[in-house]
Amino acid sequence: MTVLLTGAAGFIGMHVAAALLSRGDRVIGVDNLNAYYDVDLKRARLARLQSWPDFRPVVADVADKDAMMELAESHSDVTRIVHLAAQPGVRHSLVDPYAYVQSNVMGHLVVLEMARRLKRLEHLVYASSSSVYGGNRELPFAETDRVDHPVSLYAATKRSGELISESYAHLFGLPQTGLRFFTVYGPWGRPDMAPWMFAEAILQGTPLPLYDGGRLKRDFTFVDDIVAGVVGCLDHPAPAAAPRLLNIGNHRSVEVRHFVEVLEEALGRRAVVVDTPRPLTDVQETFADIEAIRAVCGYEPRTSVERGVPQFAKWYLSWRKGG
Repeated sequence: MTVLLTGAAGFIGMHVAAALLSRGDRVIGVDNLNAYYDVDLKRARLARLQSWPDFRPVVADVADKDAMMELAESHSDVTRIVHLAAQPGVRHSLVDPYAYVQSNVMGHLVVLEMARRLKRLEHLVYASSSSVYGGNRELPFAETDRVDHPVSLYAATKRSGELISESYAHLFGLPQTGLRFFTVYGPWGRPDMAPWMFAEAILQGTPLPLYDGGRLKRDFTFVDDIVAGVVGCLDHPAPAAAPRLLNIGNHRSVEVRHFVEVLEEALGRRAVVVDTPRPLTDVQETFADIEAIRAVCGYEPRTSVERGVPQFAKWYLSWRKGG
C-alpha cells in the first residue's frame, strides 16, 4: 500500500510514518520544513525515516496547489492519505493569523482537491483538534456536541477544515475520517508544546507559569496510542458519502500540576511554579469520549501519564545532550 503522508517531519507525522513503514507500506512524506520551530529537529525526524528504503521525502507546502497536483500526477498509485500538516499552536495564532488560514484552510482545501484526482484513493484521514470544542462544559467531549463557538483562531481553522471535508464528501464521494486530537505528548515532541517547555524550565531552574496554579485539566494522550488510532482508522475507510469525525484521546482528564509532578520525578528536579491567570485562548478542561473511534477500529489507549511522561523525559534529556 502506498500512503501519502503530509507533515512527515512533524511530531505525530514522524511516528505515524514509522509505524506504516515498519509494517511494509510505502510512504511519500510531504513537509515544507518551515521555521516555526527548530528545523534541525524536523530534519532529525526525517533522518530516522530515511533509514527505510520505502520512504520518499518530498519538500513541499500543502497550500501550494501546483506542487501538490504535480505530486498527485506523479504518484497515481497512492491509495491512502494521512493529512497531518498544519500550522499548530493555539497562542501563536494571535501573533500570525495569516499562517493559520494559509496552512490549515487553504492547505486542507488543496489536499482535498489533490485527493479527488487520485483514482485509486480509498481513504483520507486528516488531523483536526479537540480545540474545536471551544468552551464546551459538557464532559466528556462527544462528537455530537456543538462546535460553533471556537475560542481561538486555530480552533476556527480546524473546524473550517472539518466543514470543507464534509462538503467534499457530499460533492465528490471522497471517503474521509477526521480525528480530533487531544493533547498529544511523547518522544520527539515540539518545543512549543507544554511538556517540552515544562522540562526546559525545570532543568534550568527558571519560573514555570502554570495557569490557575495547574488546576486546568487535559486529556494527555501518549503518541504511541495516537499512532495506533490513526493507523487503525486508516485501515477502516469511511463510507464515501458519510465522512466521520472522531475523538482520539486517552479518555482520562489529568490536572496539569499532576503532569508536572510526574515530570519532576522523571527529571529528578523540582519546578519553580508561578501561579498565572488562564488566558482567553485556554479552556478549563478537556476530556475525550472515545466510544466512536473504539467502535470503528477497536481503539484502546493504554498509556497513563505515569508511564508516558518518563519516556518523554528520557528522550528529552538525550535530545538536549545532542543525542
